[in-house]
Amino acid sequence: MQFKRQAKDSIDVNLTPLIDVVFLLLIFFMVSTTFTDKTELRLDLPEAKGTPQMQQPEAIKLSINQRGEYSINGAALINNQAATLKSAIAKIAGDKTDTPFIITADANTTHQSVVTAMDAAGQMGFVNLSITTVQPEP
Repeated sequence: MQFKRQAKDSIDVNLTPLIDVVFLLLIFFMVSTTFTDKTELRLDLPEAKGTPQMQQPEAIKLSINQRGEYSINGAALINNQAATLKSAIAKIAGDKTDTPFIITADANTTHQSVVTAMDAAGQMGFVNLSITTVQPEP
């Protein structure tokens, strides 16, 4: 009897189809993903009793969040300095100082941030200043 070892075939795993599937999944997720850029400020408004006033559509709306960051008509400012705030107000209002100026500040923001905003608006000649509040819950 002759016992001979049989030569075993080498086992190959072809990775090309696996790589193709991974690339197709990558392309699918890249195409189907949506990217959103949220630039909104989350504010908790202070409470006050009174009747709401009708807003005029051309009013300048200044928002101040809890950390004291400013946003004018939905556009966030790059820093919290008074000079930056004044230049942003001047860019939006131009020379129309009779435009209503509405300040919406978070209930937990520092008083200094609100005073700085009011001071900047006052130095620029705005006289129609108002502060936004919400009705307290019963």
